[in-house]
Amino acid sequence: MATRFSSFVRCILYIYSFSAFLCLHAHEARETTESYHLHYTHTVQVSSLIPSSTCTASTKGPKREASLTVKHKYGPCFQSNKDQLLVLNHTELLLQDQSRVNSIHSMFSKNSDGNKLSESQATTIPAKSGLTIGSGNYIVTVGLGTPKTDQTLAFDTGSDLTWAQCKPCAGQCYKQVDPIFDPSKSTSYTNISCPTPLCTQLTSSTRGSPQQCFNSKCLYGVRYGDNSSTIGYFSKERLTITSDVVDNFVFGCGQDNKGLFNGIAGLLGLGRGQVSLVQQAAQKYSQFFSYCLPSTTSSTGYLTLGKGSEISSSLKFTPMLTLSRRQSFYGLNLIGISVGGQRLSIPTSVFSTAGTIIDSGTVITRLPPTAYNALRTKFREMMRNYPMTSATSPFDTCYDLSKSQSVSIPSISFFFGGDVSVDLGEVGILYVLRQTEACLAFAGNSDPRNIAIFGNEQQKGLEVVYDVAGERIGFRSGGCS
Repeated sequence: MATRFSSFVRCILYIYSFSAFLCLHAHEARETTESYHLHYTHTVQVSSLIPSSTCTASTKGPKREASLTVKHKYGPCFQSNKDQLLVLNHTELLLQDQSRVNSIHSMFSKNSDGNKLSESQATTIPAKSGLTIGSGNYIVTVGLGTPKTDQTLAFDTGSDLTWAQCKPCAGQCYKQVDPIFDPSKSTSYTNISCPTPLCTQLTSSTRGSPQQCFNSKCLYGVRYGDNSSTIGYFSKERLTITSDVVDNFVFGCGQDNKGLFNGIAGLLGLGRGQVSLVQQAAQKYSQFFSYCLPSTTSSTGYLTLGKGSEISSSLKFTPMLTLSRRQSFYGLNLIGISVGGQRLSIPTSVFSTAGTIIDSGTVITRLPPTAYNALRTKFREMMRNYPMTSATSPFDTCYDLSKSQSVSIPSISFFFGGDVSVDLGEVGILYVLRQTEACLAFAGNSDPRNIAIFGNEQQKGLEVVYDVAGERIGFRSGGCS
């Protein structure tokens, strides 16, 4: 009897200890799951995704002389609500963005080897058509002329020529916030004569067309993918960047300007062609610049020229690639994507077939269709607790957040050559269309051969460093703060 009782007790103890083991194991598994969930998601208040109507200017950024404040063209930091020239219309903005993307894709489709990437060589061959892709949404203010007049320009890594509207506006000028630049009042302004070797070089480097003259002055003409255009004179002028001065800066003095640039004075070209600011000021800034795009339209970032005394140790650099015959663009070697901490099963050939550029002027990142489908599938799986709603082009994955005070957004990371991973902020993952509607902020290309584009929506909040001479591009999270 004692033996049976002892066996019974042992059995009870065994069952209890086994149950305790299962309970402990389940608790540990739950803790691991919770920890994983916290680490690989961004939980934010829905209200925080909506930009404020008042400007919150950042005081952060590199402590360098040639550092400009970056603002969004449609935000309160650029224009006051009482004198608003521009109103953010997401439908129009996304249509303009698609026009820009179509323009970029058409450039590469014209060349049989246009999508191939190679390690960057010295940038000696000018871009032939890097100017025809449309206007940007991020702006800076520079000085033009002597005495200088402030001009607000959209900066664009996909364009080379800098231009501004000029009086007397022989054709037409659109309305802008700053006074239109009047070259007759500047003591440092000169027209570039025509016909001259310099005029031939400039027209070749910007459009690939023969030089054009009017009254012995060198002419330029640019038509953008969104049907905006500018025509005027190639000129030289003093460019002032905060307290720095670039003399004899070649720019376009626009006399006939039309389209979607309303509010801003023109464009600041940061491409890799010979006429870009990067190349013209190479001796002063060593072909080195960086920027941080503000996280919302109601905050500010910076654009800085030159590397300063030191480079942050937290920057991660990936090789800068050159696109055959389209050397104005900055190429990247995108090799993978993760969602919620899980690397997606995408063959690297999917990315290498298309090639990838980084572009400050394209809003929504475009991916090869295979890569985008994998990203979308995983994202939808992790967002299954939120009801989907009808999509707005170019998006196809949109959510109704009207019944949610907060939302847990799966993390997304991009992997580049050189063992570099870039974690995107929540503002680069969801694109807010309305107060209660947000979409996955990516789109798939229709053709797997179309080049992929790392757009500005995904660059928000990152410090992005372009070391053109060093043939590398760097990324750092929290760059604006």
